[in-house]
Amino acid sequence: MAYRAGITASLVAVLTSLSLAVAAAKDYPARSVTLVVPFPAGGGADTIGRVIAQKLTDALGQQVIIENRPGAGSVIGARYVARAAPDGYTLLLMPTGLSVPSDSGFDVTKDFTPIGLIVSTPIVLMANPALPAKSVADVIALAKQRPGELAIGTPPPPTLNYFGAEQFKAMTGLNVTIVTYKGTGPLTNDLVGGHVMLAFNTLPPAIGNIRAGNLRAIAVAAPQRLSAIPDVPTVSESGLPGLDVVLYYGLAAPAGTPRSITARLNQELRRVVSSEDTKQRFIADGGTALASTPEEYGANIEHEENKWAALAKKLGLTIN
Repeated sequence: MAYRAGITASLVAVLTSLSLAVAAAKDYPARSVTLVVPFPAGGGADTIGRVIAQKLTDALGQQVIIENRPGAGSVIGARYVARAAPDGYTLLLMPTGLSVPSDSGFDVTKDFTPIGLIVSTPIVLMANPALPAKSVADVIALAKQRPGELAIGTPPPPTLNYFGAEQFKAMTGLNVTIVTYKGTGPLTNDLVGGHVMLAFNTLPPAIGNIRAGNLRAIAVAAPQRLSAIPDVPTVSESGLPGLDVVLYYGLAAPAGTPRSITARLNQELRRVVSSEDTKQRFIADGGTALASTPEEYGANIEHEENKWAALAKKLGLTIN
């Protein structure tokens, strides 16, 4: 009898929990939502996050608040979201490359619920105009003339900027130093100030300075040129095929987030990303808007993470 009573009590507890979860999902969102950007304010990821946060605020009828949690190349912010309650009120602007560190404290394919893709943006090789190099060939020649003297700025691993810089070194055999920054915002400031003369950077934090002549875009690490800077060739066109470094950003939640909440967020996110003003905003910043289902984003995560983990292994990079 006691055994049956225990089973009954457990069943009631489970059903009650499920009922509460369904009710919470039905009322979602009932309060403000936090969107964690795992990079400092002012960078490319922060720009994307703020565009999406404002659009989702309008769509959801509750404020979506940006919380910058930089550190360890996005790992700290991602770890925070992975450990948050799976209730839809803590979300992550997820970049590519999170699975490479060996001690991140999470599994990117198991500890997150994919909601949807947002944008792809390639890495751009850019320089301070005082650097006497206007092409990839010029950069290579200059680095060979000054072995060990030329520094390339990037955000830290596991960002694709860093992997791109390492791949560039490996492909060219150059003796250059990689200098890491907390994010693309600080990197761009130092590039403009001449504290570092060359960078593997994203376009959003730098596009204004490129158009003003304060920075020089040398080549785009992507299969095609960018509409925002159409006169800038790809790295392949510049004589170095195979250096394609395209970063994907998407929206993710902690694993276990109710399907109804994920579906609601995906529905609104797809509307936002598919809107003409969002598309044009991303194009102006050097990106391409990408609307997707959660399943399509999950497939993108698996493909891209495997790709960059394989490159890190090939190059002998140990990311802790």
